[in-house]
Amino acid sequence: MIVFPAIDLKGGQVVRLAEGDMNRATVYGDDPAAQARLFAEAGAMHLHVVDLDGAFAGEARNREAVESIVADFPGHVQLGGGIRTPAAVEGWFDLGVSRIVIGTAALTDPDFVKDMAREYPGGIVVAVDARDGMVATAGWADVSDVPIADMARRFEDAGVASLLFTDIGRDGLLKGCNIDATVELARGSSLPVIASGGVKGIDDIRMLSLHANDGIEGVITGRAIYDGRLDLAAALQIAAKSEGRG
Repeated sequence: MIVFPAIDLKGGQVVRLAEGDMNRATVYGDDPAAQARLFAEAGAMHLHVVDLDGAFAGEARNREAVESIVADFPGHVQLGGGIRTPAAVEGWFDLGVSRIVIGTAALTDPDFVKDMAREYPGGIVVAVDARDGMVATAGWADVSDVPIADMARRFEDAGVASLLFTDIGRDGLLKGCNIDATVELARGSSLPVIASGGVKGIDDIRMLSLHANDGIEGVITGRAIYDGRLDLAAALQIAAKSEGRG
């Protein structure tokens, strides 16, 4: 199982939001590349980076910060936030990003996602962000009438690498990951699932790692690390021991 420490970008700074609310941002630093290096020093080989401003704008807003992260981090960078055109996808892959996360466009333009998945095998991750079981889009500002299971089924044979499932009601609140819903989604889909939202400590990592064979590919964690509630090196050790390690 992969542990993805998260770097969320807002105005070039490293932040974490509560429930995806841009007005409830906590700033953790103003040097994203330095933060990426710290994660690498702890042993991380994967990063999850989100251009929060881009998610709302529909196009890149923190490009310079992302470029600095990719340049300084020795492992794989997974990037999301406002990536909604073929040119944007191509540009990020050319820069050195390993995987692209697509959320809003996966709901509004599924053919675009399928086209990108065919063009970049193993490079596209579909974000299934849920509020009360329904898919949310546009930086989580809008909630659709599409259940998460239906969204997942749309991409099962499309060649996407994984599903990234976030329970918005828990994100950034340290309430604990919604393990039951994440495992249910993984068991009901042929696609691997990355858990996100609410990780509060090592127990969440341990519990998710027990379900690696159910299709849990990884877990994204941010605030718990920044607040000192989760030791990244310890989390990486537990994840590495799980069967089905990515």
